[in-house]
Amino acid sequence: MKPTHVRLRRACAAAAVAGVLIAPAVAGSASGATVSAPAPAVPVSATPSPDADTPFPQLTPAVAAQLDAAIRQVMRQTKVPGVTVGLWAPGKGSYVKNFGVADKATGAPMTTGLHVRIGSETKTFTVTALLQLVDRRKVGLDDPIGTYIKGVPNGNRITLRELAGMRSGLFNYSLDENFIKRLQADPEQSFTPHQLLDYAFRHPVQFAPGAKFDYSNTNLILLGLVVEKVTGRPLHEVIAKDVLAPAGIRRTVFPTSPAMPDPYAHGYTNQTASGKIEDATGWNPSWAWAAGAMISDLEDLRSWAHTLATGTLLTPATQAERLKTTPMNLQGDGYGLGIFNVQGWIGHNGSIPGYEVLPVYLPQAQATMVILLNTDVSYKGQEPSTLFGEAVTGIVTPDHVYPGHKPYVPGRS
Repeated sequence: MKPTHVRLRRACAAAAVAGVLIAPAVAGSASGATVSAPAPAVPVSATPSPDADTPFPQLTPAVAAQLDAAIRQVMRQTKVPGVTVGLWAPGKGSYVKNFGVADKATGAPMTTGLHVRIGSETKTFTVTALLQLVDRRKVGLDDPIGTYIKGVPNGNRITLRELAGMRSGLFNYSLDENFIKRLQADPEQSFTPHQLLDYAFRHPVQFAPGAKFDYSNTNLILLGLVVEKVTGRPLHEVIAKDVLAPAGIRRTVFPTSPAMPDPYAHGYTNQTASGKIEDATGWNPSWAWAAGAMISDLEDLRSWAHTLATGTLLTPATQAERLKTTPMNLQGDGYGLGIFNVQGWIGHNGSIPGYEVLPVYLPQAQATMVILLNTDVSYKGQEPSTLFGEAVTGIVTPDHVYPGHKPYVPGRS
C-alpha cells in the first residue's frame, strides 16, 4: 500500500509485509491491503520438524561482519536514527548489536535495554488474553461480537474469530479523515475506546464477514472491550496479570498515560500536521489502545516471540486455532488470530508514530529475530523495519527471506 494522504493510515501497525503495507496502522488498509476469497485456513506448526531442517549459520565474527555491513547500508538508505538487532538460535550463538542514536538532540547511543513503543505487536497480547478466555470457556471464537458489545454494525454476524483474523469488514477508524485531523492537531490528547469506535461506525461495513482479509484496528478495540467485559477488569490489568506475569515478562507495560518508562529511546515521525519529522516520544498512545499502545524492550520481545509462536500460555488446541492462517497479499504469507506467518517467520510487527518493531520466530531453526527502530519514517513507500528484516534474513535464512523479496544485496537502492 502506498498511502496517498497522511501515513497515520499505517501508523499503528503493520501487519506489513513487503514494501506495500498489508496493514497500515495508525493503521489500516484501504488500497492494496485487502485479499478477497475466503481461502480455507491453513494450519501451521510452531514446532521444528525433523524432516524440514532449515540451515541456520553459526553466528561467527564473519557472519556478524556481514550483518553489520547490511544493517549499516539500510541505515544509510533510510536515514533511521537508531536500530537494535537481535538474533538467537540454539547451538548457533547470538548476534545483538546497536547502531546509531537513541536521542538525536543529545547524541546518546542506542543501547540494549531501552524501552520503545511496539505498535501493533500489542495485538498479540490482546488476542492472547482473549484466547485464554476461550481456554477457560468464558467466550467462544465463533460467538458474535453482538453478544458482548451492542451497536456494532453486523454485530450479530461478525464473530470473535473474524475480528482476530482481520476478516470482519468493519471500517478501520484510523483511516477516518476526521480522526486523523484531530489526532494530528493534538497528538497528546486522550481517546476512549468508544470514541474510536464512533469514528469506525460512521462508515458502512466494507464487505460481508469472512469474505476478505482487511487489516483494521477497529477489530482489536472491540476485542479489548470483550476482554474487559468478560473479566470485569481493565484491559491493562488483564494483560499485566494474565499474560505478562505468567510469560515471565517484566519490562513490558500497557501504559495508561503518555509516559515512557526509563530508560527509553526517543522516537521520530513525519506523521505530523506539518509533514516534518518531530520527536513523538511523548505522544499519547490511547488512540491505539488494544491495537497498539504497549511498550517493551529487546529481551522481553525476544522472550515473547518464542512464547507467542509456541503457544505456551494456551492449550495446544487453542494455539492450533490461532496458527490457522488465511492469505494476506503475498505468496507465502498468511494471517491467523492476531499473528502472522511470513515466509515461515511467525509473529507480528508493529509501527506507531516514532517507532517500529519486528519480533518473529522461525520454528524450523528455532531462531528468534527482534528488530527495534526509533522511527517509522518510510523509505520509498516501504517500512524501514521490513527493509532491515529483509537484509538480516537474506543473510541468515536465504530460504526464508522476510517478507518474501529476493535476498538483500548490499548497495542496492
